[in-house]
Amino acid sequence: MELFLLLIRIFLFAVFAVAGVGKLLDLEGSEKAVKAFGTPENYAKFFAYGLPFAEIVFAVCLLFVGTYWIGAIGALILLLSFIGGMISQIRQGNAPDCHCFGAIHSEPVSMKSLVRNIVFAVLAIVLIAGGKFNQGLSLADLSSEMLLQLIFGFTILGLLIWAVSFLKKISEQQNQIMRRIEVLEVISNEGATSERENLANPLEGLPIGAPVPDFVLPNLNGKDVAFEHLLAQAKPILFFFVSANCSPCAALLPEIEIWQDELKNKVNIVFISSGSAKENAEKFGGTSFKQVLLQKDREVAEFFNAVWTPTAVLVNSDGTLASHSAAGDAAIRELVEKIKAEKVVHGTLFISNGNAAFKIGDELPKFSAAEVSGEAFSSKNIIGKKTLLTYWSPTCGWCGKMLDDLREWDKNRGLDEPDLLLVSSGDAELHKQLELKGKILLEESSAVSQKFGMTGTPSAVLIDETGRIVSEVAVGAQNIWALIGKRKL
Repeated sequence: MELFLLLIRIFLFAVFAVAGVGKLLDLEGSEKAVKAFGTPENYAKFFAYGLPFAEIVFAVCLLFVGTYWIGAIGALILLLSFIGGMISQIRQGNAPDCHCFGAIHSEPVSMKSLVRNIVFAVLAIVLIAGGKFNQGLSLADLSSEMLLQLIFGFTILGLLIWAVSFLKKISEQQNQIMRRIEVLEVISNEGATSERENLANPLEGLPIGAPVPDFVLPNLNGKDVAFEHLLAQAKPILFFFVSANCSPCAALLPEIEIWQDELKNKVNIVFISSGSAKENAEKFGGTSFKQVLLQKDREVAEFFNAVWTPTAVLVNSDGTLASHSAAGDAAIRELVEKIKAEKVVHGTLFISNGNAAFKIGDELPKFSAAEVSGEAFSSKNIIGKKTLLTYWSPTCGWCGKMLDDLREWDKNRGLDEPDLLLVSSGDAELHKQLELKGKILLEESSAVSQKFGMTGTPSAVLIDETGRIVSEVAVGAQNIWALIGKRKL
């Protein structure tokens, strides 16, 4: 029994020592991991540095007679903390990178990593149950023969682990080869070309900068995952709309797995599919963990105008749309290359729609005009409040059709909703009859609207509190309502 307890101590020493050193070798990754588990920003760095230090200290304690007990209790406290955090994330449908062994080995939180930590915790409990003065043999108590046997045993165990790891790597390579064969089969398609590329007009979906409607979908384990849970990880999300019976989706999977690794510090990847959990697990399991959510029909895909599979759409961490839908292999690859080229700033990453007038994220262009009252108004007056700048005309039939709804919204809008600023032309008295609370600017030369690339009415663009443009130009009533999360269906 004493030898058994010694073996447990040596094993836990190895686990915690490797984990601690691995985290120290990748402190940046450690900080990201503790943030992903919900640690407040102000404390993230403290825990990122403190955790590996604690692991190494408790690991060393397990080796020496005078500190056996402290090491066992410390190891159990850490393991229970890890287990609690993993259970919380799994229940929410999240799978943050556990960063368990830092730079040496890391993987998304799953039942596998949870069970592994429970086993370690049981071993720590066995040590503690032995009592303060019964923690097994000391290393000094071992005879030279026993020490040699111990070293030989651990050497054999290490070789077995290496052999299993090597065989697993070969198996993964075979899976990748099989998937690449699928790619070739789909591409060849007996000489035909794929007809799934760009079949939907991406401009018909939500405008870039519009808030994405909330949704709740089950994951492969049957747990409901809300859109807000996905946003809680504070990173942009690249949604892939796929299907269990979609061959082009399966053919693209090896590339998606590569992108998932390349973009892991920039975006999270989430699959939205249809069909049974079993079908999707078999189809999209691949060689790395993926978060797959299942829609019953096309209820979420319709939000994004994801008419065909595969389609990819980027959403920012604040829940606003960051790109148009990219349908088909070529369009998805183009979107991914743009994501690689852009920088994420405070969880925001907009993919430009190519508008020559401005780039989303640019500062508000300077302008000045007169209000209907005759008072001067300039771009400086916008700073400090989110604003919906709308290009308007009293002679525009489409503007007239949305006037009643616009007047109602402007009258009752909440404190967290944007101010309304109309840019129009014509008779001041006619504009006063619109009975809008928001300010109305009159310009005869279209100088203001041209600065935003607005060529038709009604059009609108969102400007944030700091004076930056945070949406593309939304053309038409439907898209204008979408910018403020009140799309009329």
